[in-house]
Amino acid sequence: MVYVALLRGINVGGNNKIDMKQLKVTFEEAGLNKVMTYINTGNIIFTDDTRSTEQLSELLEEAILRDFRLSIKVMIRSLEAIQTIMDALPATWMNDPNMKSDVLYLWDDVNEESVLKKLIIKPDVDRVIYVNGAILWSFDREHAGKSGMNKIIGTKLYQRVTVRNVNTARKIYELMNAVEH
Repeated sequence: MVYVALLRGINVGGNNKIDMKQLKVTFEEAGLNKVMTYINTGNIIFTDDTRSTEQLSELLEEAILRDFRLSIKVMIRSLEAIQTIMDALPATWMNDPNMKSDVLYLWDDVNEESVLKKLIIKPDVDRVIYVNGAILWSFDREHAGKSGMNKIIGTKLYQRVTVRNVNTARKIYELMNAVEH
């Protein structure tokens, strides 16, 4: 199966620095196949046919701790799970000078539609969609200061998501499909 590992909080603001070439080697040494990294924020596509997502997450968290001496949370999502998210992502949502659009990938313990009740959503500014596995969030940049979604930073919920902009999310999906075929 094709998977993506989404690492939370690496190479952000000079903290938790991990070289992607070295990380690729760590994944390969852990027994994973067709390993490919995408940009510096911790997106690793690979294949594995023997382990569950939980086993993969545990294996990779241990490998990262061993090789980099960093305790990093690793979210594993299958191509099928990512496709569900991409199918729900409106094609018109962009991450460009006019619009900011993100995918907030949810850890399993907060992956339910009721998670939206924990957010401050301003309907006249924020466009927010729950889909199994993620919260999709978009707003026009001219209203950035008015978005209620900015208030998620620093909350308990924020510790249970890993965020990628829609450009990155779409590219991850594209790369996963390329590995599949």
